[in-house]
Amino acid sequence: MRSKKSQAVLARLKQITGTKTDASLSTALQISPQTLSSWKGRDSTPYSLCVDIARTRGISLDWLLLGEGPMLRQPHVNAPANAAETATTQESTILSLWRLLDEDDRCAIQSALEEKRRLRDLETQLSEMAATLASLGHSNKT
Repeated sequence: MRSKKSQAVLARLKQITGTKTDASLSTALQISPQTLSSWKGRDSTPYSLCVDIARTRGISLDWLLLGEGPMLRQPHVNAPANAAETATTQESTILSLWRLLDEDDRCAIQSALEEKRRLRDLETQLSEMAATLASLGHSNKT
């Protein structure tokens, strides 16, 4: 991709990957810092890289390349719903959003998720105990 907006594309790539520096972006993209520096010097970001990132992370190419429209790709209404593909897209979307959060927000969300899981486990245990008590009550009456 060749345009004067390559710096903006690199800034959006940093946003997607949750990175702040060129060094951390090159690590996230699994390229050398020299490669990233070369892209900046040529004012060029590989289109194929942008397409791959957009596809795997559920990001809109319009947003990534042009800064237009929503960041996340909208699902196709007419496309058949494949459960595994939908789950993968959903996971990619969640991961993309996760990477945009700062560390405090990530910790807060993780704590809330852990608490939700703990409560679900307790509810399951309570249901099992209630069933056991009910069966004991029936056996004592007979």
